[in-house]
Amino acid sequence: MSAPLHIEAITGVILAGGRGSRMGGADKGLQNFNGVPLALHTLMRLSPQVGEIMINANRNLAAYESFGVPVWPDSTGLGEFAGPLAGFLTALERCETPYLLTVPCDTPLFPQDLVARLAEALAREDAEIAVAAAREEDGQLRPQPVFCLMHTGLLESLVRFTQGGGRKIDAWTAQHKTVLVPFDQPGDDARGFFNANTLAELHQLESRHT
Repeated sequence: MSAPLHIEAITGVILAGGRGSRMGGADKGLQNFNGVPLALHTLMRLSPQVGEIMINANRNLAAYESFGVPVWPDSTGLGEFAGPLAGFLTALERCETPYLLTVPCDTPLFPQDLVARLAEALAREDAEIAVAAAREEDGQLRPQPVFCLMHTGLLESLVRFTQGGGRKIDAWTAQHKTVLVPFDQPGDDARGFFNANTLAELHQLESRHT
């Protein structure tokens, strides 16, 4: 069992680099959720949980920079809009703390104790990666691999994996000691990991959020 992680040891990255194809090509992170751009809402929800924050975005960089944190486009040579692992890789290259946490920009109700529980499990299991797991509408507990806490020493491993053509997060995390952290306890919001892929889903989340 490792020593518990301190907030200051963790940098969070908000993944906003996608194509937004299911939102008609809209830049998902800049769509409003209760009057606030999704990425900014995510930033405000994540800020108390980590020491540093950055945003991974590939367009409208000035809009993201206005949120007041560093913004880094994919710098990996993996091709345009190469998926979440491109954001992982970019953030690992830029991260100056021992640990990196990834969160997507389109899941606005993620738990406010997300980082604490991932960090506790990572230390308890002496793991390299901790991944959130949530119970989905069919009742199954499934990994949510874009909610991922990892040691920044995994950069070389991810470079090798992506250069070899790998694009699936779970295929990469399977190469390392990974602990799944369930978020289905009493008091956990069942909507905590619902993501908005379309504007209709975003509006549905807004209407249910109090």
